[in-house]
Amino acid sequence: MMRTHDSSEELQETVRTAAAAQTPLRIIGGNTKVFYGRHLKGTPLNVGKHQGITSYEPTELVITARAGTPLAEIETLLAEQGQMLTFEPPYFGSNATLGGAVASGLSGPRRPYGGAVRDMILGVQIINGKGQVLRFGGRVMKNVAGYDISRLMAGSLGTLGVLLEVSLKVSPRPPMEITLSQERDAHNAIRLFNVWAAQPLPLSACAFDGEHLYVRLSGSEETIQAARNKVGGDKLSDSTKFWEKVREQTHLFFQRSTAPLWRWSVPATTPPIDLPGEWKIGWGGAQRWFRSELTAETIRPAAESINGYATLFRGGDRSGEVFHPLSPPLMALHQHLKRAFDPHGILNPGRMYQEF
Repeated sequence: MMRTHDSSEELQETVRTAAAAQTPLRIIGGNTKVFYGRHLKGTPLNVGKHQGITSYEPTELVITARAGTPLAEIETLLAEQGQMLTFEPPYFGSNATLGGAVASGLSGPRRPYGGAVRDMILGVQIINGKGQVLRFGGRVMKNVAGYDISRLMAGSLGTLGVLLEVSLKVSPRPPMEITLSQERDAHNAIRLFNVWAAQPLPLSACAFDGEHLYVRLSGSEETIQAARNKVGGDKLSDSTKFWEKVREQTHLFFQRSTAPLWRWSVPATTPPIDLPGEWKIGWGGAQRWFRSELTAETIRPAAESINGYATLFRGGDRSGEVFHPLSPPLMALHQHLKRAFDPHGILNPGRMYQEF
């Protein structure tokens, strides 16, 4: 049974009080992504009780829910209507919430082919750092007022506002999905990912684990059969389980080492990267997971040299800079946004960068 509870007034009053006293707040939802970002201090502000799906129009492909609503409840409801969250959000724990999915900005294996979380946001309601309730965007795809402001909340890690409610575009579930696997080396896996991406194939996920490449096809039976003939490889017995392990980082690659985990974002055609450590390739070549004890002073210049960037995703020193350093103009822009939304600097201060 879905729970419904409106905590907006209580949350607003807490933020107002904190703003008056300039007391830092640490925003908590399901607490499943606490590992992500810099180490956080402050008085806990629990948004997890602010739950409930406030609007769902299956024919309009739009759902609106409070930030503390469990992701599992939302996806269960959508599945009953043959629909899904296109960005395939990772949970990293059974308590994962909608607010955490949006604030973290993390997307799953379908991201390169279906879109990121920010691409699906139609509107948000937030509490800013002054304790004011603000609404941006709307609940329908035709209403784009404030649309770009809504997107700012994706990946902001609670530094710009306390999410109260989010409206998202949803998509029909594909009638059929299969995953094909074949033995390849890294060079050929990357080459094939890019060859396939340039063709009219129903791709919905691609990955390489060091020995095998995996490609998921989604669509009608006829479309998938035609694509299968072009792609080749062996059919995986449990496609859903495999991609769930990739998404939730329970795949063997993520479990067999305790070294810090780095997430690289690089051009999809980038050849295998020559640094000592363990590599896993996702998003058709654009995302590289890297397990290594190498320092940030070695890793980040290497990423920049290939027009990429590297984020310390798990482990390592969380008191230092976790996200790739910004250029001075970009840092100034981020600081300006922070001051506009949170002039007292009380919302998750230091979660992204030391400066805000």
